[in-house]
Amino acid sequence: MNVQTVMVIGAGQMGGGIAQVMAAAGHKTCLNDVKIEIVMSRMDFIKKLLEKDMSKGKITEEEKTATLANLIPSTELADAKDCDLAVEAIVESMDVKGKVFATLDEVCKPSCILASNTSSLPITEIAAFTKRPEQVIGMHFMNPVPVMNLVEVIRGLATSDVTYQVVRDLSVKLKKTPVEVKDVPGFISNRVLQMMINEAIYCLYEGISDVEGIDTVMKLGMNHPMGPLQLADFIGLDTVLYIMETLYNGYADSKYRPCPLLRQYVKAGWLGKKAGRGFYRYG
Repeated sequence: MNVQTVMVIGAGQMGGGIAQVMAAAGHKTCLNDVKIEIVMSRMDFIKKLLEKDMSKGKITEEEKTATLANLIPSTELADAKDCDLAVEAIVESMDVKGKVFATLDEVCKPSCILASNTSSLPITEIAAFTKRPEQVIGMHFMNPVPVMNLVEVIRGLATSDVTYQVVRDLSVKLKKTPVEVKDVPGFISNRVLQMMINEAIYCLYEGISDVEGIDTVMKLGMNHPMGPLQLADFIGLDTVLYIMETLYNGYADSKYRPCPLLRQYVKAGWLGKKAGRGFYRYG
């Protein structure tokens, strides 16, 4: 199967990034969200990113024009009726994702592959909302999508070899490195990353060092480009907490217990960069 047309559901940061790389690779790409204003705002943001890349000599004007021409705004899931692939990149809620996948299953042509960009939820459970579980798969891109080269490809219990191969080949075409991962809570990336972040929060909670000290140790001692507490702020502390709770519930293991300080920050509304305050202050 040759993927030619794609729909990306969710015009947030992740969905916009996925749509950008799909369009840049020559795929006609519908970018879908519930309001046209959200979609057009993200498309304008993509245009600015492409213009910046062009000014730096990373892409040509022809490449910028072709990418933008491949982007199609959408507010109806029914617009995916002729797509070869639909990639969901919405809120990390099984209820919400389930409704989207059930609808896509109804409106998409029988050969269409349904993929989720979920960072922690089980693909097998998502697939159960459809009548085509063999064509449901996880495509977990990293943020920011146009820059990061990894895609975790997660096979559900019923995902077919054909579906996996199509998605793997597409990932390579997108100039990404696909890694096959089992359908377990947090997969690899978030199982390792969020544990590190949670442990860094415990270090702060226990008074072992301050925020800057903890981040400095990881940046200078481990050569990380960003400290774990600053990274948590950029991810969003509510998202970090959600993933930790998914790990904790999924494995029923106390080592995944979210730090009480993380819960406290989320309850206070200190969600990180997007809220103006997390472990650091912004703005």
